[in-house]
Amino acid sequence: MASKQMTRRQKIHRRIRKKVMGTAVRPRMAVYRSNAQIYVQLIDDIAHKTVLSASSREDGIADKKVTKVEKAAMVGQLLAKRALEAGILTVAFDRGGYLYHGRIKALADGARGEKREDGTNELLQF
Repeated sequence: MASKQMTRRQKIHRRIRKKVMGTAVRPRMAVYRSNAQIYVQLIDDIAHKTVLSASSREDGIADKKVTKVEKAAMVGQLLAKRALEAGILTVAFDRGGYLYHGRIKALADGARGEKREDGTNELLQF
């Protein structure tokens, strides 16, 4: 039976969404995590458009026998590569009310890539 009250995650997500906004230059990187999969989108909130998306159900990721944390890191790397091809260098990270731990942290680290000597990230900047 569904509750009439919002869940803890939904309340946290609403609080985050008050502060995090995506633009065409710096889109919002929105994350949704189910029990088995992870989905991420780059969203331009001003134009109300999804710029890019990636998920753990895509070819090349879904058929691999790795843990969910490792799949989340692969999804982050895939989205970052697509964003760089589209000319997007920075994003605003929206963790969707989830704790910054486990798969969410792996996805963010995968999207950032390795740290360079000058302090910037190899792929996306948060």
